[in-house]
Amino acid sequence: MKPIGAFIGGAKGRLLPRSIPLRFFGAAVAFHLLAWAALAAGALQGAGFSQGLGWPLAALHLVTLGMLGMCAIGAGAQLLPVATRQSAIGPRLLSAIWWLYTPGVAVLALGMGLARPLMLVVGAVAVALSLAGWALLMAGNLRGARGMPGVVAHGWASMAALALVLASALALVSVWLGLPGPGRDTSLALHLVIAPYGFMGLLALGLSYILVPMFALADTPDPRQQLTSLVFALAALGLAAVAAFGIATMPLRVLALLLGAIAVVLHLRLMAQALRSGMRQALGRSFTLLRISWAGLLASLGLALAFVLQVPVPRLDQWFGLCLIGMWLMSFLLGMLQRILPFLTAMHGGSGRRAHTPSSLSFEPALRVLFVCHLAALALLASSIAADSRWPVLAASLVGAVGALAFATFYGVLLQRMRTPRN
Repeated sequence: MKPIGAFIGGAKGRLLPRSIPLRFFGAAVAFHLLAWAALAAGALQGAGFSQGLGWPLAALHLVTLGMLGMCAIGAGAQLLPVATRQSAIGPRLLSAIWWLYTPGVAVLALGMGLARPLMLVVGAVAVALSLAGWALLMAGNLRGARGMPGVVAHGWASMAALALVLASALALVSVWLGLPGPGRDTSLALHLVIAPYGFMGLLALGLSYILVPMFALADTPDPRQQLTSLVFALAALGLAAVAAFGIATMPLRVLALLLGAIAVVLHLRLMAQALRSGMRQALGRSFTLLRISWAGLLASLGLALAFVLQVPVPRLDQWFGLCLIGMWLMSFLLGMLQRILPFLTAMHGGSGRRAHTPSSLSFEPALRVLFVCHLAALALLASSIAADSRWPVLAASLVGAVGALAFATFYGVLLQRMRTPRN
């Protein structure tokens, strides 16, 4: 194991121009608010996720492509070169990707919300081209990586999963357009597994091996154990992908979930070791959100197993979606982003007595509001599922929007402080 300083040392020489990652993170902040607005629109219409195109589906993709996708591009393009001790590449291409990806996500979500297939396909093509361009940049970073084999392997696996995600997404778009292609059930089953657990999940797990030790001031976890966890995860994803094509569906899915659970337990054991051994123990609300996200990940696997075994739990698919997207991915992102933004911004600043520190750039009152609102919104969504009522969804959307506005305030204050010399 290596100390955190082994890959942070000299990091300033491996940074992109600060406007590039900040614009991706800024777009993620905006899409966070738009996702709650889309969910509110769906609640007012009484629409549900099972009804195909509509505002709930738009809200889901504003979270996955808008929030998570934007942060994946920004964090992957910047943190991977820092961690693997190489110069960041492709600032011009990243800028072009932002200009294509941002309106692409907006048009895609609008096409879903308004049920306009042609608008949807325009957005989908823009998103697919953007993600393909980013994958090429990531491949360049991964090829030149020095050290951190576990993180690099997770990066390669995530890029392979991204290829499957794009293929399944375009197949679903062709179904909505009435064009010939793979069956909807196969494409949807593949998409629902590989997108959250494969592309987003593997990237989140890999970056956690950088971020958690960095913020806890701990040694990096054992690379061999990182790779062992990854092998189990890839085996699980492979079996789930085969099952999506109707081959031994139930036994393969059960085995995939068991292997996935082993992968997650191994990963969480490494995270717990890093937190126990870290020099910084008081990690605050951001790591409370991270722990909630880990609980959501484990719960999603348990609910998925219940779904495969056809356990008669009312609205099981909605509970699964809440744990997978709301508890795991959103909580992970919000917890990490409030740490990453001040850290990267401070790294871009000057050195010396008047240089900004991450704590001097952060705005804690806004983060307190975000924390309370995010948890309240999740609780309200859970109550709506339990009561089978749309009105708690509307309340959750309003509370979540307040939290999103607080997060936007945090981001705005950070930008303002970044431009102001420290006293």
